[in-house]
Amino acid sequence: MLAVAAATWLCACVTLPTSGPSVREVQASESHGIEILDVNDVVTHQMRNTRPALLFSESLGKSAGNLRERVGPGDILEVSVWEAPPAVLFSSSWVTGNLGNATPTASVNPSSVATLPQQMVAGDGTIYVPFAGNVAVSGKKLHQIENDIAHRLEGRANKPQVLVRLIVNNSEYVTVVGDVTNSIRLPLTPRGEHLLDALAVAGGTKDPVDKINLQVTRGKDVYSMPLDTVIRDPQQNIPLQAGDVVTALFEPFSFTALGATGKSDEVNFEAKGISLAQALARIGGVIDSRANAQGVFIFRFEASDAIQWPKPPPMTPEGKVPVVYRLDMTDPKSFFVAQTFRIENKDLVYVANASAAQLQKFLNLVVSTVYPIQGVISLTK
Repeated sequence: MLAVAAATWLCACVTLPTSGPSVREVQASESHGIEILDVNDVVTHQMRNTRPALLFSESLGKSAGNLRERVGPGDILEVSVWEAPPAVLFSSSWVTGNLGNATPTASVNPSSVATLPQQMVAGDGTIYVPFAGNVAVSGKKLHQIENDIAHRLEGRANKPQVLVRLIVNNSEYVTVVGDVTNSIRLPLTPRGEHLLDALAVAGGTKDPVDKINLQVTRGKDVYSMPLDTVIRDPQQNIPLQAGDVVTALFEPFSFTALGATGKSDEVNFEAKGISLAQALARIGGVIDSRANAQGVFIFRFEASDAIQWPKPPPMTPEGKVPVVYRLDMTDPKSFFVAQTFRIENKDLVYVANASAAQLQKFLNLVVSTVYPIQGVISLTK
């Protein structure tokens, strides 16, 4: 009796070891400004509706792309002019040298062609053509420029015909940066470059495709999608437009597992995301000898518009709502819901200990205390 009393007194003076709060303690945190929501079909449906995964084909692929047809400042053009015989203005053939240089040669046939020196479109959008003066070309297609030059030469040249070629495209391009082999500026062509074309020219990504997110910036809008999804779904390989910025981001998403789980660890997952069921499987599930199956919790800082809150929730100074999602694994329906509930980056998955596990710890502590005291009493007799 003396030994039991001493052991009980000692146990009352210490706190039993535990891996975290109990189910009751987590639920009591609701009174301290933390939202607690059950993971069910309603919550999962609201989250999918308020945070739809926009596909590139829906947000960026509605047009056929901006095919490279219009000239802009910085482009380098080559102009050739033909005259019917007898030639009046361009009686000799010309071959293009370096920019701004040309070398005249003897005419080889009665119909003369003059290939003018290549020149860059000026900042005001013009080029200079002899006997035609400064010609506005910015924003125009090549055939429009040809018609403008030919019209200016009428009455001076003998039945002039004009050919304009784009030698270097410096005005319409796509920029590819981020976790790629080579950051590049890809000029657009009339063929129409697509998203994976740009990545291929950049030498591909440095890291596995399942850990890469592609971000496309078009004007003021920014859209993001896992590279793995773009590869698997051809519709997401959208045509690019002039001024697009493609950024490959290495994003090793992860969640943290604590409590009565198969392992307590930070677990990486793919950029395309995983479900709660997959997350539990990757941490070895819950320990049936310790876990309270009614106490599977996901701690997360949510956006203020993530779901329809029953009442205005308290928020952090950063505008986030501290939320604890609760899953009851004793309910068979929860296994269906766990397959659709998405784990987010930086989530914390916690499994509470069962009450019986705490009782077992108490009994073990009593036993480990009683036997040494009994030994001391036996020695004193």
